[in-house]
Amino acid sequence: MGALSFTNSVASAELVLVVHKNNPNSVLSRSQVIDLYMGKYIAFPDGSKAVPVDIENDLETRTKFYDSLVGMPLARVNAYWSKVKFSGRARPPTQQKDEKAILDFVMETENAIAYVYENSVTSDLKVVYRFDE
Repeated sequence: MGALSFTNSVASAELVLVVHKNNPNSVLSRSQVIDLYMGKYIAFPDGSKAVPVDIENDLETRTKFYDSLVGMPLARVNAYWSKVKFSGRARPPTQQKDEKAILDFVMETENAIAYVYENSVTSDLKVVYRFDE
């Protein structure tokens, strides 16, 4: 029963983008997030290299993220990355298997950026983008 209520609370929570608490970037615009996640830029606005992270084993969350960010279904995002990877112009986001792995990765990697549910954010992370703004 506890797992069910946890799942329901996660499903109703909002996605946010987070970075390591020591990352010098405090706020990103929607276009900056799109540029990082779609491979146009590989660095944060301050010039430091960015490591965008995707969730691998949660298609519902990943679909929600890309739909909210770029208004594209996941199949179209995957097709985009197949084409971009083939051209050698950019690399898709790093993948972590689940939200816990993502949280651990961002807490250990100062230049990582990832989407997680807001109710998972800890004091070791800094929210740099909210979809409701």
